Amino acid sequence: MTERWVIHLPVTAPDLLRARIFARTAARVLARLSARVEPGGVTVSAEDQQGVRHWVFCDRPLPGGARCALAVDHTVPCSRRALWLHRP
Repeated sequence: MTERWVIHLPVTAPDLLRARIFARTAARVLARLSARVEPGGVTVSAEDQQGVRHWVFCDRPLPGGARCALAVDHTVPCSRRALWLHRP
């Protein structure tokens, strides 16, 4: 059996909101580069409390086997596609 390795990439952000935004962005970009990225498993933690993790994506199961790709705290119905905000 082939071994799998997990990459732990410490990146700092000034607060939980910005940490989640950065983690979502990084996961989505990396997912485009490789099908082996699992965005639903992405979490963030305070630097001095790395055992206390906060989810980044909702990841609820959807009909047909897909998972919700929206932020963990979304207020719209779950979706398999991320909602991108377009600014003029």
